[in-house]
Order: sequence, then structure tokens, then C-alpha cells
Amino acid sequence: MKPIRLISGFLTVGGWTLASRVLGFVRDAMILAFLGTGPAYEAFVVAFRLPNMFRRFFAEGAFNMAFIPMFSKKLEAGEDAGGFAEDAFSGLAGVLIALTLLAQAIMPWLIWGLASGFAGQEQFALSVEFGRIAFPYILFISLAALLSGVLNATGRFAAAAAAPVLLNVILAVAMAAAAAVGGDVARALIWAIPVAGIAQLAIVWVAARRAGFALRLRRPRLTPELRRLVVIAVPAALAGGVVQVNLLVGQQVASYFDRAVGWLFAADRLYQLPLGVVGIAVGVVLLPDLSRRLAARDDDGGRHAFSRAGEISLALTIPAAVALMVIPLPLVSVLFERGATTAADSAAIAQAVAIYGLGLPAFVLQKILQPLFFAREDTASPFRYAVVAMVVNATLAISLAPAIGWIAPAIATTAAGWFMVLQLARGARSFGSVARFDDRFHRRIWRIGVASAVMGLALFGGEAALGEWLEAAGWRYAALAVLVFTGMAVYFVTGHLIGAFRLSEFRQMMRRRRERQDD
Repeated sequence: MKPIRLISGFLTVGGWTLASRVLGFVRDAMILAFLGTGPAYEAFVVAFRLPNMFRRFFAEGAFNMAFIPMFSKKLEAGEDAGGFAEDAFSGLAGVLIALTLLAQAIMPWLIWGLASGFAGQEQFALSVEFGRIAFPYILFISLAALLSGVLNATGRFAAAAAAPVLLNVILAVAMAAAAAVGGDVARALIWAIPVAGIAQLAIVWVAARRAGFALRLRRPRLTPELRRLVVIAVPAALAGGVVQVNLLVGQQVASYFDRAVGWLFAADRLYQLPLGVVGIAVGVVLLPDLSRRLAARDDDGGRHAFSRAGEISLALTIPAAVALMVIPLPLVSVLFERGATTAADSAAIAQAVAIYGLGLPAFVLQKILQPLFFAREDTASPFRYAVVAMVVNATLAISLAPAIGWIAPAIATTAAGWFMVLQLARGARSFGSVARFDDRFHRRIWRIGVASAVMGLALFGGEAALGEWLEAAGWRYAALAVLVFTGMAVYFVTGHLIGAFRLSEFRQMMRRRRERQDD
């Protein structure tokens, strides 16, 4: 087999994801500045979450978790991978068109199901209007996700990873243009969402065509292979549904507290930066690589890929989690506090950020452990684990809300995330050595924890030293940059000295990547 270059793929996906998430911060800062955390913002949050919720069923969630292993194995065996992909593309499009039409008709009920606390308030009517405009995004982004799966399985990661950048650019431009001409920023923002979906679909379709997979829409047909794909995808869809129930429970609880939906959404955006750059990037690359190695019976290579994915992910995730827990308020206030967003909003968002930070390693570990199951076309086990995690999440969110208020969903999400990891790790034991981290991982992981703790102490002291500068309007950006880069320097120097990693390894990876790009 021609192996997928795990580190190179991770750097490509991670780099583009980092660019997307940075631009996402620009987008979110603009939204909060223009809309604050009031009715229009909460309506946008609910409306945008609606197509994204269904996307987890049909795109990078259920469908792709079943599609990528099957496509990868056909590609490895030299079978008709292109024909299979085109059948899947057409079948998915047919289902999504029907779903979009249905959603337009029942939108008020969908919004009530997402945020019943909005009933009788201004947010409800706005959410229905915005939901109808935004929902067609699911059609374009889900088809784009399938094409991204085709590209990832062939070891081409750049176009699929770059596509999300378009969403943030288009939304930011739409808001800026509306504000410049005195238009309705909220409606410009929501109309830009389906436009961005079309742009994302276009970029990956062109890339897939150049890779030799010019998929076309045709009349859907239920072939034996497509039936098998559906059988494998259904448990994954149910697992994705469980995850969405978790989000739904959290949003329902939050909708009964003033501005809480917006606070939790903003906090979610902040912790999603390291999750996207690290966990999702490694998961995207690891699944097709493990699938092809299993098809080639390369267990040693599979264990090495799994161990290096875990090592790299946690080396970047654990310090990020520490930073979110130690300095959440400076991060939130500098990034989001402007315009209609107040200091009280920043304090609330920072509280949620710190709690999500505690769960960040769990969210990343899920992205590493799940491919062990999906690569074997086992989507039933993760579904069972997700159901248990859902019960934990719902029980905690609903029971804690009367006592501690709007922050209960964040606590429940973090606790359920760690419970899910424990179940995945226990279930993967039956896979043998390929699902066990190697000796190098075990030698380094505790050192990564020590280096992260030292960095946390440096950030704590740095925040105290730079307190006035972090609050000064003209200096807070520079002060935050000094604080963050100081923390990074402390972490990398400490980690290098105690053997958590070798800085030369990062330099070698980057050099090899540049050499391959030059070739």
C-alpha cells in the first residue's frame, strides 16, 4: 500500500483549520460587536446550529464515518471506488433535498424543539425566519463533506481543509458590507450562510475532479454496496443523534436563562479552536490511514500511527486546556469584549470556557479512539457508548440547573466527554496491540503533563503581572500576545528539557513537509 503521510496530513489539516478558526474568531468578534448577546444573536445561534446539527448525521458524522472506510478499502483493492462514491453522492443528495423541503414546512416546530424557552419572545420569530434561510446550507456542506472524504482517503487534505475558511470569510465580508451601507447586519449574516455552502461545495468538487473523481448527480439507485453503507451508517447516525441530543438538552436548559444560549455558544467557539486544529485534524487523517492499514494487515504500522496521533494531539491539547482553565477571562475579554458585548458577558463566557477547557483532552481523545472502531466498520459500539454518555449529560444538565443555573450544561458536557473516553478505551481493548499506545507514548505523556503544569504557573503569574495592561484599551492585544507567547515558550522549553518532546522533531517534520511540497 501507499501509506498516507500522517504527520504531513496532520500539519496540512491543522494549518488550514487553524486559519479557519482564527478567521472564525474574527467572525464571532464581529457578530458579538454588531449584535451583542441579545435576541438577534440568540436567534442566529439557534438557526445556524440547526443545519449544523443535521450535518452531524449526514456529513462528517454518520455518513462519512461509514463511507470513508469502505471507499478507502475499495481504493486500496483497486475496485471501482469512483462508481461507489458517485452512487453515495447521488443518494445523499436525494435524501438531503427531501429533508430540506420538509424542514421549511415544519420550521416553527424545529425551533421549539431546539429552544422552547424562546416561545412568546422576540427570539422565536427571528429564529424561525433565520432557520428557513440557513437550513439549505446542510445540502451543500454535506455533499462537500462527502467529497472531502474522497480527497482525504486519497491523501489529499489541502482543499478539504481549506474549504471552511470560505465560510468565515464570506460571513465576515457580508457583515462588513451591510454595516458599511447601513443595512441589516443580522439578515446579511444569515443569508451569507447558504452562499458560503455553495462556495465550499464548489472548491472541493473541483479538487475531487482534479484527483480523478468528477462525481456527478444521477438518479439514486440502491445498489448492494449502498445498502451495506446504509447498514453501517445507521448506528453512526444514531450515535450522531445522541450527540445532538446532548447539544439539544444543553441549549434547552440554557434557553430558560437570559443570554445563556449566547454565552455558551461563544465559549464553545473558543475551545473549538484547539479541538479543531488538533483533535479533528488528527481524526480526519487517522481514519483513512487506519482503514487502509487494516486492509493491508499492517498492524504494526497501525499501532505506530495511533500512538503518534495520540502523542502529537495531547502534546498540543493538554497545554491548551491548561491555558483555557488558567486565563479564560483575558482570552475572552480581549477577543470578544467590544461594541455591544459587555464585561458581564465576558465574565460569564470565561466561566464556561474554563469548564470546557477541563473537558478538552477528552474531546480530543474521542477523535483519536473512534477511528479504531470506524476503520473496522464498527459503528454500533460507539453508538452504545454515546447513549450512556447522553444519559450522563442529560441527568447532570437537568438536575444541576435548578441549583447552579445556566452553567450546568457546560459541566454536563465535560463530564459526559470524559465518560465517553473511558468507554471507548475499554471497548478498544479487544482490538489487541494496534489499539494500545506504545512505549514511547507512555514515556512522554507524563512529561507533557509536567511541562503543561509549569506553563500554567507561568500564565498565572503573567496574568497578575500584566493585569493593568490586559484591561487597557490601547494595550490589551499586545499584553495578551505577550502572555500567550510567554506561556508557549515556557511550555516548549520545559518540555524539551525534560524529554516530553524534542524540538528537532518539529523542525524535521516541517523540513520534510517543505521538501515534499517542492517535489
